[in-house]
Amino acid sequence: MRTYFCIWLLVTSTAFSILGCSESKNETIKIKVEDPLAGVRTILEGYVKGQPMRSEVTSFPDFINSAKKANPEKGDILEKGLQELQKPGTNLKAKASALLEKLK
Repeated sequence: MRTYFCIWLLVTSTAFSILGCSESKNETIKIKVEDPLAGVRTILEGYVKGQPMRSEVTSFPDFINSAKKANPEKGDILEKGLQELQKPGTNLKAKASALLEKLK
């Protein structure tokens, strides 16, 4: 009985050591970070093409907060630019185009 146990132990340990010898691979995982300015860029491109301001204006504070978390400098530029766009009598196409350039 003891002989069978020793043989079983030898076979089992050999099997586990063979399985454990497999080569491990190091992989680099790239994490794609969403651009917090992507949505506002789309809106600004619409203004440049002649679309008027609509209800998306209510989303401006969210865009500003997201941008400030990712890049405080661009967040400040965005905040000032969006305030300028909302002023009465503003040339929306020109201001939106200028703001897009600043956000590149």
